[in-house]
Amino acid sequence: MANHTAASLLVLSASMCLWTIVATQGNDEAVLLAIKVAAIHGGCGDVLASWNGSTGGGGYCIWEGVRCRGSRQQPPVVALSLPSRGLTGVLSPAVGNLSSLRFRNLSSNALGGAIPASLDRLRHLHTLDLSNNAFSGKLPANLSSCTGLVTLLLQSNHLRGDLPAELGNKLTRLKTLKLSKNNLTGTIPESLGNLSSLRVMSLGFNQLQGTIPRSLGNIIGLKSFDLAFNYLSGEPPRSLYNLSSLEALQIQGNKLHGSIPAEIGSSFPNMSILSFSLNQFTGSIPASLTNLTTLQRIELSLNRLRGRVPPALGRLQGQLPSSIGNLSTTLQILHLEHLDGISGSIPSGIGNLVSLEVLGFGYTSVSGVIPDSMGKLGNLVRLGLYDTQVSGLIPTSIGNLSRLTELYAQNANLEGAIPTSLGKLKNLISLDLANNRLNSSIPTEIFKLPLLSKSLDLSSNSLSGPLPSEVGSLVNLNNMYLSGNQLSGELPDSIGECIMLQKLSLDNNSLEGQIPQSLKNIKDLVALGLSMNKLSGTIPEGIGTIRNLQLLDLAHNNLSGPIPISLQNLTSLSELDLSFNNLQGGVPKEGIFRLVHNFSVTGNNELCGGIPQLHLLPCHKNSLKKKQEKANEKHRQRVKSPFQPPIVEEQYEKVSYHALENGTNGFSETNLLGKGSVGTVYKCTFQDEGTLAAVKVFNLEQSGSNRSFVAECEALRRVHHRCLIKIITCCSSINHQGQEFKALVFEFMPNGSLSDWLHPKSSMPTVTNTLSIVQRLNIAVDIMDGLDYLHNHCQPPIIHCDLKPSNILLAEDMSARVGDFGISRILPETASNTLQNSNRTIGIRGSSIGYVAPSD
Repeated sequence: MANHTAASLLVLSASMCLWTIVATQGNDEAVLLAIKVAAIHGGCGDVLASWNGSTGGGGYCIWEGVRCRGSRQQPPVVALSLPSRGLTGVLSPAVGNLSSLRFRNLSSNALGGAIPASLDRLRHLHTLDLSNNAFSGKLPANLSSCTGLVTLLLQSNHLRGDLPAELGNKLTRLKTLKLSKNNLTGTIPESLGNLSSLRVMSLGFNQLQGTIPRSLGNIIGLKSFDLAFNYLSGEPPRSLYNLSSLEALQIQGNKLHGSIPAEIGSSFPNMSILSFSLNQFTGSIPASLTNLTTLQRIELSLNRLRGRVPPALGRLQGQLPSSIGNLSTTLQILHLEHLDGISGSIPSGIGNLVSLEVLGFGYTSVSGVIPDSMGKLGNLVRLGLYDTQVSGLIPTSIGNLSRLTELYAQNANLEGAIPTSLGKLKNLISLDLANNRLNSSIPTEIFKLPLLSKSLDLSSNSLSGPLPSEVGSLVNLNNMYLSGNQLSGELPDSIGECIMLQKLSLDNNSLEGQIPQSLKNIKDLVALGLSMNKLSGTIPEGIGTIRNLQLLDLAHNNLSGPIPISLQNLTSLSELDLSFNNLQGGVPKEGIFRLVHNFSVTGNNELCGGIPQLHLLPCHKNSLKKKQEKANEKHRQRVKSPFQPPIVEEQYEKVSYHALENGTNGFSETNLLGKGSVGTVYKCTFQDEGTLAAVKVFNLEQSGSNRSFVAECEALRRVHHRCLIKIITCCSSINHQGQEFKALVFEFMPNGSLSDWLHPKSSMPTVTNTLSIVQRLNIAVDIMDGLDYLHNHCQPPIIHCDLKPSNILLAEDMSARVGDFGISRILPETASNTLQNSNRTIGIRGSSIGYVAPSD
């Protein structure tokens, strides 16, 4: 830190020296060199390498980002444009000597310090863009001297203090003013109403207080007005509703009150975005809102509005009118769910709303058939028809909704066959048609939907026929519910290829045969229901390898043979129902079999032993008993031969348990960074070096944690890339209680995880907990660079298998690192070649139940 401060002082000192020279010489080349010294350039290349001062005779005009005017020996610089170049350091005050400068764009860098007061000398400046940087201090009041300014962009910085009133007195040519996402305080100056040429004013995401000045209603040409998420109070001035040119009015997230004017729909003929949410507005919703024919988004939620929704908005209380199809064709969201008073049928004119992305009628009394015209909504992403009285057939035209990701039509009165055209919904993630009157067989096309991952629920219908072998194509599916139908035949062995299943419910059908051995391949299964079928044969021992199984229901079948001893080793199993079968032999006594209220074996007359509360006869030493003892002995032998993890390569310096304990202050809560499924991460300070690190301590009592430790060691010792978390060393030792201790030591990431930024604890977005669009893009690029290295440049290739925001860590400069390789898969070369030549989707192995990160 001391070295960094010294370096900054040295740079600033050098810049000041050059500024002194510039002030006396008035030389644009010297000014540019002063800027170069102050702005320590970084990133993936030296973008200022051409700024070397050796060109002479106006040669600086060909420098990167520099543009001059005229052809004389020393032409003046008129434009300086270096956006997104990775520049750091400060902006030299020498910039004020570029007297002919008209255009300056240094946006999306990492420049800090104060905005130089010397900018006031740039009387010809037309555009100043310093947005998306780290400038701090107050907004210079003397910027008002730049009377030629048309565009002033300073959003997404760390500016503080009051808005200078001077800005509104002189910048009469200003058309765009963006100061959002800073830390500005105080009130909005009345003088801003003098900015008669202004078209865009953005002051959102600051800490501004007081009322909205009445004078702002004088800016008659204003098109976009953003005051969102401040601390403004009082009633919006009536003059605001005279701004007939407004296309976007955003005043959400304040403490404003009063009523919304009844004539608002006649005030803004060009309005696209209207947001009043998160305030304290009272009164009713004006019926005139239906006059805003260009409206794309309206937000009125989280206020104190009362009364009925205006009938003119589609007559939302009572019958759905056919006129609903006459709403604006730019409408993107029509959300009528949970409105009890809505009834009637869906009009065929709904197909006119071609821009709709979300359409919801759930929890209403809407009835009638689904109109065939709904297939015209080609932009629809989510369709909700659940808990309605909708009846009749599912129209085949639904298959035309190529962008649809979620279709919910459960708890309705739909009937007939499921149309095969649903197999064309290649983007579908979740399909729920449960509790209807659907019949016939399940189309094989449903099981070939490539992105179906969240849920497939067809339960409680009258579906018949066998479960087709194509079910194995759903390799990414988390939950499958087919219970309460008339399915018959044997369970296909291919169901074991659905390796991402967490809940599988097939109970109350007429399935026959044995339980497929392939079920043991489903590693993340938490619920398995097969009761009330005609399953026969024995319960396979392999079912005990489904480590995350929480619920297993095999009741009311024809299963025979012993209860697999392996079931008592499933530490996550909390409910087990084996009742009413033909099982024989001894009941295990460990694991779930210790507590009688957690399992049921009722109706199996040939069982014996178990815990006393079962009141079963003691087991005799018959051949079946000997087989069980032999199986138990084999299990004990496997336990006594633990897998020996490969050690981290010798190049990593070893660290002791004692050092980690001291560095984390006894693994205290104050140093806790986060908790995961297999371990806890702490901030660690090594006293002898004063360095910071992150220590991941594995919970060895958790099933799979030892395997996760080994997998992470194996993966991280093979990879070296700037976008992957760097492992420093590992620790495999014994703690003070004599228990086994395993930990990994990583580089410390001061900005936490991407999840912390996407879902901040504070409900009030600020610049310190909100990512800019540039930061988001940079993070995405870093993630893709890391994955590209793992998949295509690492030998052998590695598949991460659990990519999500909480596993993306952010360094001090907000660059991203991919972390947590606990369930990663190292591919042999043959597997890598096979995958590259295959179109088959790789199964998702992550531990986030019901969640597939958009690759987080």
